[in-house]
Amino acid sequence: MKDDHQPLSFSHRKGIYERYFKRPMDILGAITALVFLSPLFVVIAVMVRLRLGSPVIFTQRRPGIHGTVFSLYKFRTMTDDRDKKGNLLPDAVRLTSFGKWLRNTSLDELPEFYNVLRGDMSLVGPRPLLMKYLVLYNKNQMRRHEVRPGFTGYAQVNGRNQISWDEKFRMDLHYVDHITFWGDLQILFKTIKTVFKREGISSEGFVTAEPFRGNGNGRG
Repeated sequence: MKDDHQPLSFSHRKGIYERYFKRPMDILGAITALVFLSPLFVVIAVMVRLRLGSPVIFTQRRPGIHGTVFSLYKFRTMTDDRDKKGNLLPDAVRLTSFGKWLRNTSLDELPEFYNVLRGDMSLVGPRPLLMKYLVLYNKNQMRRHEVRPGFTGYAQVNGRNQISWDEKFRMDLHYVDHITFWGDLQILFKTIKTVFKREGISSEGFVTAEPFRGNGNGRG
C-alpha cells in the first residue's frame, strides 16, 4: 500500500462528547503522560540504544481516520539481523528477550502518546493496524476507520491478541457506534489492569497477533 492512499469517505455521526470533548481530553491526557513519564522515556531510550542499537524509535506507516496514512512511533524491540541474502530474519528470531519484555509490559508503545498529541490517534479507539490489511477488509470492517485509531481500545481490554479477528472487528465497530465519556474512561482504567496483568499479549504460536488474511478464516 502506497503512502499516497486516498482518504476514505464515511458518514459517521458524532455525539456531543465525541464532537466537543474527546479531542481536548486526548490532548490533555497525552501532554500529562509525556510530562510525567518523561524520565521513563529517557531510561527506556538509553536501554534500547545500548541493547538494540539505533534507531531507538521504530516508525511504521499505518492507516488512521478515514484511511489517512500516518507514521506510528514505538520503541524499537527487534534487531536488524539479516540472512546471507540481506533479508530480515523472522520477527521471532529478531525479537530479543529485552524486546519481548518491552512488548509484554507495553512500554514499547509509550511514544504513541506523541501520535495522540499530533492528532494521528486518540487515547481510545480501534488499534491502528497494518497498511497491507486495508485491501482485505470488507465494507463493514472498513468502518473502523470512521474514527481516530486508539492508544488502547475496546478489543484491547477484552482479549487483545487472544481473540479472533472477527471478534476484534465486532468490538471495534461496537466502539465506533457507542463512543461515550464513561465508556472511554472504563477502557482506560481496564487498560491499566490489562497491562499490569500482561493479559492477551500474543496469539497461540505467534509473537504477538496472528496475521489477518482476509475474511472467512477464523483467527486469520
